[in-house]
Amino acid sequence: MIQRIQSVYLLIVTALLALASFKPFGYFLSNDNISKIPFTPQGIIGLDTQVEHTWGLIALLLLATIISFATIFLYKNRMLQIRMCIFNILVLIGYYASMGVFLFFSLSDGMIDRFNISWAISLPLISIILLVLAIRGIGADEALVKATERLR
Repeated sequence: MIQRIQSVYLLIVTALLALASFKPFGYFLSNDNISKIPFTPQGIIGLDTQVEHTWGLIALLLLATIISFATIFLYKNRMLQIRMCIFNILVLIGYYASMGVFLFFSLSDGMIDRFNISWAISLPLISIILLVLAIRGIGADEALVKATERLR
């Protein structure tokens, strides 16, 4: 199970998405350029400890983390494993879309001047790339199994 390269990819995806659940994706800078407001998947914590919850973001990240971890153990059903990886990619694309919506509405209220991006915003993108590599590895395994069945 773990000796297959796609299982290693899926395990790395699980670790990256778990890490992305706790790291801030960037900081909002107010108009005075002094106060930094962190934007995390758990929410946006304001200056007066007012929290704007972003439950959708953390739910999508946790769903993608659980799917990638569960996909490792579906090694006996490779086609289902490919479908789960594709679904996970779609969840992560939806995650980026919902994060864009949160950023748009947070920046449009006028209290915040700009947004500085952190390195952690790229972790789901790296996970998408690793999921594509996992799909290629699973497809190669499926082709190898079908080729050996033809020889019998």
